[in-house]
Amino acid sequence: MQNEMSDKPSFDPAKCNACGLCAEVCRRGGFTIAQGKIVTGDFAECDWCQECDLICPTGAITFPFEVVIEDQD
Repeated sequence: MQNEMSDKPSFDPAKCNACGLCAEVCRRGGFTIAQGKIVTGDFAECDWCQECDLICPTGAITFPFEVVIEDQD
């Protein structure tokens, strides 16, 4: 059995404090707030901007890679 790595964000609800910052920055609807908790949606539209990962104060959201943009001189 081959281990496939997802290219979408991982969400750990045990680390989440339900601040809602991820839902505010996600342009694709991957995160929403329902009944005071963060709910993950379908990440099929995720564009890997990593804004949710960067803004999460508790580290509940992570990506399996880091996007690096270098200047082209």
